[in-house]
Amino acid sequence: MKVSQIRNATLIIEYAGKKFLVDPFLGKKGAYIPFPNSLRQDQFNPLVSLPISIENIINVDAVIVTHLHLDHFDDAAKEVLSKDIKMFVQNEEDAAETRNAGFQNVEVLQEDTSFEGIQLIKTKGQHGRGEIIKLAGLVCGIVFKHYNEKTLYVAGDTVWYDAVQEVIEIHKPEVIAVNGGDNQFLQGGSLIMGKDDIYEVYKSAPSATIIVSHMEAVNHWTLSRKELKSYIQEKGILSNVFVPDDGESYTF
Repeated sequence: MKVSQIRNATLIIEYAGKKFLVDPFLGKKGAYIPFPNSLRQDQFNPLVSLPISIENIINVDAVIVTHLHLDHFDDAAKEVLSKDIKMFVQNEEDAAETRNAGFQNVEVLQEDTSFEGIQLIKTKGQHGRGEIIKLAGLVCGIVFKHYNEKTLYVAGDTVWYDAVQEVIEIHKPEVIAVNGGDNQFLQGGSLIMGKDDIYEVYKSAPSATIIVSHMEAVNHWTLSRKELKSYIQEKGILSNVFVPDDGESYTF
């Protein structure tokens, strides 16, 4: 497999001969207003440009949208993606919205979804803790399995909690992609993983490779790549936890 960090939570995953685009956030730098009630109200989203051309990004076999927040599926993605491309979403509500945007080949992920011989297993996620969950809404992750590949777990927009640990215990993924910018509003706490959450992932899967996505691309991030790299160095897990720059890829 090859996992490429594009920008924010957008990944390109080449797996068992197929190419997946996860959570396409494809607008030009500064195309959208800042997320409210959060840091950097003077900075428009996305904060950075795409590292490669949109043409290369959308040249895929299927798209997976873990949830419909702007920074995971934006107007630019809706415009440039082929309306007949295979789309996987988390539930019927998201499927209806995606079809309303013109997409004609939409499937709701299940725990036993199959695509071209690849098993796609929908997993639970928790987009924050406490009251903020009601505002943040439902999200999912995905486990990729194929007899010819290592097992990959894309956790999605979730904090560390018992369901993430259960996925790791049940599926024993050898590669785990987490969203780790510790994005927050001014109240309500972490919406996605921070450094301590990432360390919990490591402790649950000490032999796995962990890739940290969703960093420094939208205005409400609070954990920088520099700070995270310093933290994982202190913990002695530099060989386990990778913090890619946009445009960087790993092959397993």
